[in-house]
Amino acid sequence: MMVIGIDPGSRCLGWGVVREVSGVLSLVDCGAIRPQGKSFEERLGDLFLHLAAVLERLEPLEAAVENVFTHKNMLSALKLGQARGAAIAACAARGISVSGYEPTLVKKTLVGAGRAEKSQVSFMVGRILNVKGDWPLDTSDALACAICHCTMRRLRNLAAL
Repeated sequence: MMVIGIDPGSRCLGWGVVREVSGVLSLVDCGAIRPQGKSFEERLGDLFLHLAAVLERLEPLEAAVENVFTHKNMLSALKLGQARGAAIAACAARGISVSGYEPTLVKKTLVGAGRAEKSQVSFMVGRILNVKGDWPLDTSDALACAICHCTMRRLRNLAAL
């Protein structure tokens, strides 16, 4: 099972694909998309196209996208929501099921604390995937989202037994 985690952003979108085999997670690929364009609309289109190319190349079966949290600045929250929508649309266009996760749940699943620092999350992602993480924090957040999704899926499957 391959899962892509996505940390949406209009200036930088982090993504990371993990593979789960018999409960063991491994890193497939990861990166960050910094969309180009003069207008916000052009950046959203570029973000969609670049993420669609990643999805086509790696063919994940499921996606985990971090939910939008409330910003003090309403305009920032709106832009973040639109970037999240572009990411979900790219997944939907390929028939990939999407699950959303609150940032606090992702952090709690990996670190044990819902208010953990980004550096703590990045450290745990590296430990869980058994790799040295030299990536942008947006990328480690995306990988954390994918790891959280795999964990929650395992828990749902166990609860169904």
